[in-house]
Amino acid sequence: MITPDFEKGGGLMPAIAQDADTGEVLMLAYMNEESLRRTLRDGKAWYYSRSRDKFWMKGETSGNIQLVSEVRLDCDGDALVVKIKQIGDAACHTGHRSCFFMRWNDNEWVEEGEKVFDPEEVYGK
Repeated sequence: MITPDFEKGGGLMPAIAQDADTGEVLMLAYMNEESLRRTLRDGKAWYYSRSRDKFWMKGETSGNIQLVSEVRLDCDGDALVVKIKQIGDAACHTGHRSCFFMRWNDNEWVEEGEKVFDPEEVYGK
């Protein structure tokens, strides 16, 4: 049986947050064993911040939480897809709906989509 293998990634594995209704990929974050446990227990997406070296629940500051409808593990046991219902309009800390708002076009990266909130107002940055 395949089970999560956190060892391969030094204790972390990528977790893709995908809108459960539309299939849109909203973000990529990382989970360790404890954040996966919290996600499965609470039904809300928990991640592990590599830069801050701590757990965080999506939306704990912004209010844009992710309610989990399904969690899938890949065939190697080292990557997750977390199907979610995004509460609030944005998954990205920049204020965009998706973290994947940059598109390669004609030899340059182009920003697509409008921000749905001002990160300075929400995070004070």
